Amino acid sequence: MKAMSNEHGAAPRFRRTWAEIDLDAITWNVEKSKEHIAKANGHDVKMMCVVKSDAYGYGAREVAKHLESIGVDYLGVACIDEAEEIRTAGVRMPIHIFGDTPASEIGRLLDMDLDQTVHSLAYARALNDAAAAYGRKLRVQIELDTGMGRMGFLCEEDTLEQLAEEITEVVRLPWLEPAGIFAHFAVSDDPGIVESEDYTRLQYARFQKGIEAVEAASGFTFPLHHCCNSGGIAFFPHMAMDMVRNGIITYGMSPMADAVGGIPAMTVKTTVSVVRTIPAGNTVSYGRTFTAERETRIAVLPIGYGDGLVRLMSNHVDVMTPYGRAPQIGRICMDVCMIDVTDLPEVKAGDVVEVYGRNITAQEDANRSGTIAAELTCCLPARVPRLYYRGGELVCDEQRLLQR
Repeated sequence: MKAMSNEHGAAPRFRRTWAEIDLDAITWNVEKSKEHIAKANGHDVKMMCVVKSDAYGYGAREVAKHLESIGVDYLGVACIDEAEEIRTAGVRMPIHIFGDTPASEIGRLLDMDLDQTVHSLAYARALNDAAAAYGRKLRVQIELDTGMGRMGFLCEEDTLEQLAEEITEVVRLPWLEPAGIFAHFAVSDDPGIVESEDYTRLQYARFQKGIEAVEAASGFTFPLHHCCNSGGIAFFPHMAMDMVRNGIITYGMSPMADAVGGIPAMTVKTTVSVVRTIPAGNTVSYGRTFTAERETRIAVLPIGYGDGLVRLMSNHVDVMTPYGRAPQIGRICMDVCMIDVTDLPEVKAGDVVEVYGRNITAQEDANRSGTIAAELTCCLPARVPRLYYRGGELVCDEQRLLQR
């Protein structure tokens, strides 16, 4: 894979802080996921890539357009407004809404040709009645709760009869078109933990029994059956069924991405604003959580928790300067943070600094900070522009609307 240009180079035009998105890395991660699944099953399955929460902070519009261009089968979003943003960008491929959409929004669901999750019989009836008023069928996917405990028809050993009765009524509602049935794993991302692995197997067995009961009772075979999220793809690929839901792996974050050979697709960069020296004994930033044990050379970076560098990372993470790693020191402020460059005398104002990316991954920062990589990227606000690269060339500048 060709590396992106601009590695530790000057900031493109004037930028205080920005994110570079490598679309080739996203392609790589999707292909690696497909290879991993095919190796376990002996054949390909359909792939849904999840682009909720602004594509995990990577920018849903551009990421969705790219995923459509490389032949992904489905996109997954949390809500109808996320789906509308993608449709407005010109993306026509199937989109599945995981969350609840009020029946009053049926017109939007129909006009945008979306798959709506159905999680209860009452909700299915409401959607059916709303669709009837339009005289058009709504495509839906049925969610089973096999142990996630959030939403869906309860699917356990002692609920199979009721499950079959209720979903049989759903599939016979005249204004709903069932496109799939799915469940979600709760702990598939905990490899090596016996209790978690056993629970994932239990969820899978429940899902299989639920499908068997429903399809036998209704006489209807769902076009799609899916339960594998990123954890399932990485560690239980034999459970792929008809389709998998590629979430965090798409973006090359987490041990799940590592398991399939994924690579980080985002690099967050900033520049050195000021370099100054403080005497031994002086403290840095709010709360005085860092005290200089020696004369200390610090660099101020124009990135803070207002730019997604969450405050809980304070005093826990490093950044990569052109001359090596440097520790972040003191509490992270809203708009700035400080790093210790005492041992890197070459660092100067204007230098480009990688906050996280290929050299220091978001996963490393997350591990040090007690969170997950997706939380860090989802925290990136609109004031951090995304720059999209393909083949090492800038193809879209989100802020300045450069398109190629």
